[in-house]
Amino acid sequence: MLFGTVSLLAAVIGAISAPLAQAAHSFAGSNLYYAAGLSSADRTTLFKGMQSANMKVLRVWINGQSETDLKGTTITAFPDVEPTSICNGVQSCYDPTILNLLDEVMIEANSYGIKLLISMHSFNALAGGDVYGVEFGTGYFYEQAWPQQAFDYRLEYIMNHVNSKLGKPWKELNNHIFAFEAENEAMIGKGQAYIEDHQQWQCDRATTIKNTLAGNTGILVITGGESWMDESVQPDFLTCGALDAISIHAYGTGDYATSAIQTYVQRAQAAGKKLLMEEWGACYYTTENNDCPSGSVLSSSQRNANIKAWAGQITAAGLPWLYWQVLPNADPHWDTDYEIGLVNDPSWSTLQAAAQAAYSANAAFDFTPWLLA
Repeated sequence: MLFGTVSLLAAVIGAISAPLAQAAHSFAGSNLYYAAGLSSADRTTLFKGMQSANMKVLRVWINGQSETDLKGTTITAFPDVEPTSICNGVQSCYDPTILNLLDEVMIEANSYGIKLLISMHSFNALAGGDVYGVEFGTGYFYEQAWPQQAFDYRLEYIMNHVNSKLGKPWKELNNHIFAFEAENEAMIGKGQAYIEDHQQWQCDRATTIKNTLAGNTGILVITGGESWMDESVQPDFLTCGALDAISIHAYGTGDYATSAIQTYVQRAQAAGKKLLMEEWGACYYTTENNDCPSGSVLSSSQRNANIKAWAGQITAAGLPWLYWQVLPNADPHWDTDYEIGLVNDPSWSTLQAAAQAAYSANAAFDFTPWLLA
């Protein structure tokens, strides 16, 4: 149907003032960066809990874990895919242990209506002295051509890994994988000006991922977020043809305001991109929400009020969101603490209700084709 000039203008104005896509429902999910090491029992606990909240996506990381007790969760330790050296495309050099573990995780997640969002590296590992950090530090890694080429080989290796149970490479597993991202919080420790000056790194890595997908549009290509809203949504990300969606990480409560988020929603819609609140959380302590290492404990009623209000504001702005983090155990409240446990946690029912409300809400972006029913 052709619109007349007046009708077209009205439609454009309406889209700007009312950014929600009425035909699309939103969704919620969780992060659990060490999910590869979960026991079968803990996987079941996690996915049953997420399913009860209508959570649709679990974000996981591909990095080694040497500790066996993380946030009170007992896990099996596992190495990184490049545990001792940069493999630079030499297949025999890579260690598939974590990928084999995630083969099982993604199959079980699928049975509960959940897909994985896979982050294929993390700035945390780089800054912590993994093989790339030792060789290049946190500067040359993003600035020089050959570490970028070596890192692209890593991305390709991961995506071409054949699921040992399904007999297909990950890059073809549309029913199990929601999205790939090159790195969690790329360049985050370098500051916003550095990120602004090196936006092309993100687009180049997205191009590698998109090329490896080889025309498969059933898996999204996204960024891995930054420290806050404005740092996460860079202008060149919005014009990068290989990026489908932009991940937002935010813990400052000003970034949870509906009106603040809608500004970025409109920019993304105008650029034909999607936005996802990939990390957010409500601090367990009375400190500022984006500075949550320790302190006096908030009352459960106040923390629950925060969760309900902030999740509601993010949902009202039309953004789907992933919480940091839902644990398959009681939260021991170690260190920085946004986590909510599935065992005896007075805040789980509040987060559960917020996630259910998100799934019933309209969204500003239609992610429906990439979600399981």
